[in-house]
Amino acid sequence: MPYAVDAIRHVKLSTATLPLTTPISDAKVFTGRQKPMTEVVFLFAEITTEQGHQGLGFSYSKRAGGPAQYAHAKEVAEGMLGEDPNDIGRIYTKLLWAGASVGRSGVATQALAALDIALYDLKAKRAGLPLAKLLGSYRDSVRTYNTSGGFLNASLEEVKDRASQSIEEGIGGIKIKVGLPDSAEDLRRVAGVREHIGPDVPLMVDANQQWDRSTALRLGRRLEVFDLTWIEEPLDAYDAEGHAQLARALDTPIATGEMLASVAEHERLIALGSCDIIQPDAPRVGGITQFLRLATLADQRGLDLAPHFAMEIHLHLAAAYPREAWVEHFDWLDPLFNERLETKGGRMLVPDRPGLGVSLSEQARAWTTDSVQFGLA
Repeated sequence: MPYAVDAIRHVKLSTATLPLTTPISDAKVFTGRQKPMTEVVFLFAEITTEQGHQGLGFSYSKRAGGPAQYAHAKEVAEGMLGEDPNDIGRIYTKLLWAGASVGRSGVATQALAALDIALYDLKAKRAGLPLAKLLGSYRDSVRTYNTSGGFLNASLEEVKDRASQSIEEGIGGIKIKVGLPDSAEDLRRVAGVREHIGPDVPLMVDANQQWDRSTALRLGRRLEVFDLTWIEEPLDAYDAEGHAQLARALDTPIATGEMLASVAEHERLIALGSCDIIQPDAPRVGGITQFLRLATLADQRGLDLAPHFAMEIHLHLAAAYPREAWVEHFDWLDPLFNERLETKGGRMLVPDRPGLGVSLSEQARAWTTDSVQFGLA
């Protein structure tokens, strides 16, 4: 049967603010560089075609940048109208050039990410496939670890209780935050969690860029005894050379990449051997189109993959990565969607629902602060 050409007829953008139940603090708060996080701002893109196919995508910002993402998306989204939604690469390039004066990273690509992800969601729904299956999955479940229970605003006892709860819920690994000004307290918390969960549960730590090179090397060596799965962001996100030196010096794998906002920035990490595990974030690097480019480069260098945040998107991308990957479990976004992702036996299961497999909840609509529409509804 010949292909029936379709066209985008309607694009809706909305911005919503998700309040966090408890203010969240990582090492950046304790070093005085940031205030506790109290909310996450989302950019949602909803696309409809002439044939009635629909797609949903989102991007997000923590602490700052959400209004800028929304503003830039409003400037370029109208350029999607009339385009064949299957031509995702062409549409991405068109929108990128429409906003070329603001560059190809940061807010610009994060704004495009919501639109790009919506197109992939639409394409998978049209095919009647989960996104992972459309991309070509290697597995139907992905190893998962919990982060949301390990922040520094929680006491050690609270972190241990949440770790137990996560394991009972079928989550396989536990990540906790480090990077406090008092390194002895970091070591005390890591030792306490390791003793609590036992030697066989994967344990990761995340310094959120708060160590300098000498501190990272010294603490990295002291952390070797805890058999960590990785040390995350020990240095400034853009210190590719420092991360490379650390990766060569330590037995514990180094993970980084979540704060980088383009494929080009990740290329430098990959070229210098700056990490053992790369952690791109699809909404930050520009969407799934860009993420797939990056994943190909990472696989060629033999890197493991552990995408950052947004498990609703990254579960599918991790399932389609040739090497066994990790996906980060955060329950913060649960109120935004009607559906839930299932964890079992230390793994997150790829849903059998078409596309991303999520739809916006009434609560997400209630938290919407502004919206704009292009084309005919």
